[in-house]
Amino acid sequence: MSLDNPAAFDWAALSYTEISEDLGEDQRWSTWRNVDRSSRGPKPRPSWLVTSQAALDTELGILKSGKEADVFLLERAVPQGEACLLAAKRYRSSDHRLFHRASSYTEGRRGRDSRENRAVRLKSRFGRETEATRWAQAEFATLKRLWEGGVRVPYPVQIDGGEILMEFIAEGDAAAPRLAQCGPSADQLRWLWPQVVEAMIRFGRLQLVHGDLSPFNVLVRGLDGAEPELVIIDVPQVLDLVSNPNGFGYLERDCRTMADWFVRKGLDVDAGTLLAEVVGAAW
Repeated sequence: MSLDNPAAFDWAALSYTEISEDLGEDQRWSTWRNVDRSSRGPKPRPSWLVTSQAALDTELGILKSGKEADVFLLERAVPQGEACLLAAKRYRSSDHRLFHRASSYTEGRRGRDSRENRAVRLKSRFGRETEATRWAQAEFATLKRLWEGGVRVPYPVQIDGGEILMEFIAEGDAAAPRLAQCGPSADQLRWLWPQVVEAMIRFGRLQLVHGDLSPFNVLVRGLDGAEPELVIIDVPQVLDLVSNPNGFGYLERDCRTMADWFVRKGLDVDAGTLLAEVVGAAW
């Protein structure tokens, strides 16, 4: 059986037994039932999500390669049945360098296992793997909290070790572009900016700070229409505005970074005004 083009494969011609005996290297059974309920996304779950135990996960290619994690496109599908596309973010471990400013983001975070804490501090192999898993767990927990708080982020489907499965944000038949890659019209800029303000205010109400918010960490879908939508991504470093001593500084930087981009594109907005609104929402 050849699965060189999984998306176009004729599943109808194949029996369930044959699939089980001949999975491709880029396939696995759905891991939905393998993870604890606490490792699954919040309810109510979106109608597009496939949770059937009969589903197969097929890797379709890489979406993004980064220093800390790689993101792959995954199809979760029941042969001859329902299907959905997911983004699989897999954190690297062992000898790969993690966040270069990790300590300033993680002040206040403490693991419960002293053996794990000691391994992380000593940078042993186990410690590096533990740290990678902690970043994944932190991002998944944050995605759930933001989703439940009404922030436009990808729906967090599940976490399994260092792999997070989340909603694939599409634009037509491709991945949605990053805001930095787009050239919105004047009307679209006026439509998009209030979404930035709304998202940051919702962060503030949760007393959270993105910490690395920029046009490179925001996706845009529907740009071919009059009312495009922003979706915020990459949230493993999100920090607490109150307990983290660096919180206000990162918030100020996030506001300035986003406002400066819109100003360069021709929209007259003010970072100080945005900062005041977010701080006001936090308290």
